Amino acid sequence: MASLVQQVLVRPGSTAKLARREPADLLGLPDGKRRGRARAERTTARLAELQELLWAEGKRSLLIVLQGLDASGKDGATRGLLTGVNPQGTEVHSFKAPTSTELRHDFLWRIHQVVPPRGTIGVFNRSHYEDVVTVQQLGLIDAREAERRCRAINEFERHLVDQGTVILKCFLHLSKEEQRLRLQERVDTPEKHWKMDLNDLETRKHFDELNRLYDRAISATSTEYAPWYVIPADRKWVRDVVLGELAVAALERINPRFPPPNPDFAGVVVE
Repeated sequence: MASLVQQVLVRPGSTAKLARREPADLLGLPDGKRRGRARAERTTARLAELQELLWAEGKRSLLIVLQGLDASGKDGATRGLLTGVNPQGTEVHSFKAPTSTELRHDFLWRIHQVVPPRGTIGVFNRSHYEDVVTVQQLGLIDAREAERRCRAINEFERHLVDQGTVILKCFLHLSKEEQRLRLQERVDTPEKHWKMDLNDLETRKHFDELNRLYDRAISATSTEYAPWYVIPADRKWVRDVVLGELAVAALERINPRFPPPNPDFAGVVVE
């Protein structure tokens, strides 16, 4: 069986085909939340080791881009992924509607401001892909402008990679029924009302259209240097296992190392 990484990869030059991907897919993992959580915890421990090496080396960074429709689990995925890592070496940014200042610049300007510095792991909870998909669904740009923005993103991400940033782009693929259940739970639970507003219910009416637009954007921007991964998100434990193993695999590929010993410490005795 293909590895988890290969199963969720959108091969550069191919189409994402979201409609053919099963949001509840187990990807060959043993069924069971308890075993899944245990595997995710082991992966998180390994990620913490690699993050320390990345931070100590200070030459490269990891940018994790999380995209998905409402209730796909971006917040939970971020929380689970970064559990146990040193918070000093991580940054999390989310992108809402652009401010008046941001609108006076090109759409990537606000993104470049918060690209993770060398030595750190950065997570984008929503990202520059909102400025391709969401704005197109709202009628703020047309298909031609969306294509132009995808080309600009490819060039931007190529530049980041050339400068030492590893980019891990993950689409949390949620079924329409699971989204309905999660949104209903938020409606029924007063302690979760802060997570949504009534506009989320309006956005849900465009579920199929948004998935089609994401399919196009993902297909156009899954490159050799910054490929996309489509993670089944109906089962939260599957989402967490796959995301953690993708992050670990990305860091193991670049193999960060501690800097060489400092010769100035030779013979030093602390009294």
